[in-house]
Amino acid sequence: MVAHYVVPVKPSPARPAPAATLVLLRDRPAGLFNDAGPYLRQATHGGGGLAGPATDEATRACLGPPTVHAGLADPVTEVLLIRRHRAAKFAAGDFVFPGGTLEADDHPADAAAWCRGPEPREAARVLGLEPGSGAALAYWIGAIRETFEEVGILLAHGPDGAPARVEGSRLAAHRRACQADPRAFWDMLSTERLTLATDALVYFAHWITPAVNPLRFDTRFFASAAPAGQEAAADEREITEVRWLTPREAFDANARGELPLRAPTLKNLALFEGAATAAEALARVTGRAVRTIMPKVLGEGAARRVLMPGDVGYDDA
Repeated sequence: MVAHYVVPVKPSPARPAPAATLVLLRDRPAGLFNDAGPYLRQATHGGGGLAGPATDEATRACLGPPTVHAGLADPVTEVLLIRRHRAAKFAAGDFVFPGGTLEADDHPADAAAWCRGPEPREAARVLGLEPGSGAALAYWIGAIRETFEEVGILLAHGPDGAPARVEGSRLAAHRRACQADPRAFWDMLSTERLTLATDALVYFAHWITPAVNPLRFDTRFFASAAPAGQEAAADEREITEVRWLTPREAFDANARGELPLRAPTLKNLALFEGAATAAEALARVTGRAVRTIMPKVLGEGAARRVLMPGDVGYDDA
């Protein structure tokens, strides 16, 4: 008699979706410091609809909004962090950088004509993709589009080559259209005669979600100085709060349990810690050798461990 046993088959990992993220940097004027304390500000011009409170109402009423004070602080660089809605399928309630999944429309046939570099072949080289991978430029485009949709900041040049200047209400209308249909992004560029400031983006990191996750992303990280005169505002849908913080302020708030941050956010924030200016912060990552980082997760619950490349046991996991 031959016994038959059912052997459990481990399911194949979910295929990671291509995604792009943009770290926006700006200078905090010398002599000013941010007294945010434990309060996590809800964004102005947003936060309605799906937005949830940062803390309970009583605490928020007592603390009031964070303020910027005159002081003796040294000049530092601030980074834009945004909070994902608590009902999001991924990173719910966490503070992350603007960005998201690439859309098929992020790479039309004439994509290069709407961008200030890099050339498609150079974009593929920078990302470590096959030379014939014409879709590489979509990562630069997707990072700019997602940032515009989520926080309303647009990295683009006008027909005169200067930073884009689009009247406020008209820009807001374009943003709403893009949120409803990503294809509207190209309609905006055509209508306003804009060219994307892809040349301002510095590629500096590549992370892939662990294989055990049911929802995975293959994410390219870019950094850029925030354009002058543009303010970040939550999109009232996926994003509920926006915060400009130094990396050290973010680390300290995270340690106090006030600012939930994921491992990629923590690791990439560390690259900019202590930079006095946005230019210095960008110089640190320009030309940086980028290696793919895919954490591995072992165990569950209290026994759960996350291994990073280089950790003991990573290669055997």
